[in-house]
Amino acid sequence: MFFLITGRDGKDDNALERRQESRPAHLDCCEKLKKEGFMLFGAALLDDQGRMVGSVIVVQAENREAVDHYLAKEPYVLGKVWVDIEVQPIAVGNLFLPEAMRV
Repeated sequence: MFFLITGRDGKDDNALERRQESRPAHLDCCEKLKKEGFMLFGAALLDDQGRMVGSVIVVQAENREAVDHYLAKEPYVLGKVWVDIEVQPIAVGNLFLPEAMRV
């Protein structure tokens, strides 16, 4: 199954600072999960001024519990960067999948 994870950053004065502090560990985690085939891609959500205010990630996992297991270790969760997290099952069209994953 595929899941879309949307994590929205806090809006307090220290939100961007927390993101920047957690970002190296977050990127390392993403790189590892991409190599393992768990994470397909991710992107930062931007506000109208181009500032990062959240993230979206598409993962392939056996079930929602596997996604929750990842989130329990995600640096942006542990660093209190994401204050609102939504996980939604999605269908990804073959056109957008790496060739080895196409049905």
